[in-house]
Amino acid sequence: MSAFRPGWLPSLLVALLLPGLLGLGTWQLQRAEDKRALLASFEDRRQATPLGLDRLERSRDPAYRRVRLYGQFDAAHSLLLDNRMRDGRVGVELLQPFYDQASGLWVLLNRGWLPWPDRRRPPQFATPEDALALTAWVYLPPGGGLQLADAAPAQGWPRLIGAVEVDALWRQLGRGGLPFEARLEPGPASYRVDWPVVAMSPDKHTGYAVQWFALAAALLGLFIYLGLHNARESRHEPSHRPA
Repeated sequence: MSAFRPGWLPSLLVALLLPGLLGLGTWQLQRAEDKRALLASFEDRRQATPLGLDRLERSRDPAYRRVRLYGQFDAAHSLLLDNRMRDGRVGVELLQPFYDQASGLWVLLNRGWLPWPDRRRPPQFATPEDALALTAWVYLPPGGGLQLADAAPAQGWPRLIGAVEVDALWRQLGRGGLPFEARLEPGPASYRVDWPVVAMSPDKHTGYAVQWFALAAALLGLFIYLGLHNARESRHEPSHRPA
């Protein structure tokens, strides 16, 4: 032990900090694996044959499944999801109720992103009036459902919102609909529909893990250096003071 004397304060700091740094690195690696599994599941389901809305309603795990639709939009109750960014530009996402004639169910369709450069003027969009055959995929946000921004009952349409709770919308409209958002694939009714599946890629999580592990290694290296340095200093001190 005389060859290693880091001191009690550095030892306490390392004992407190090192497990935390290693834990954060391990957590980021686990997040990277979770994201890889999510992306693999997304890709598998995006390649699958679209389901009818009635079959999708009975599915226990509808996330990212493709769905085929035939029906019409409800242009009178449009939602504009605010503060959506694309390529550094601010805009909104347009969501509208869609009645599927085959199943008799409503689904909230996200038609994609629209630019909104001038907040003094409402975003411009058009709604097809005829019945359409469309393909969409189910979006379920990680960690919970969408939340409805509180709005005054007298607020008109189209309605600018910060987020949406789909069940609350159906209750407000008095309709039976599916409790999730479906995002349109490119087609006649879509705008810009290039959504990222995850906000942060697995590679970024791996990069953060490397940073946490590097900090842990640096801390441990500094601790070892300090212990050895203090031990050498102690050995070079005189054993007694001159009279």
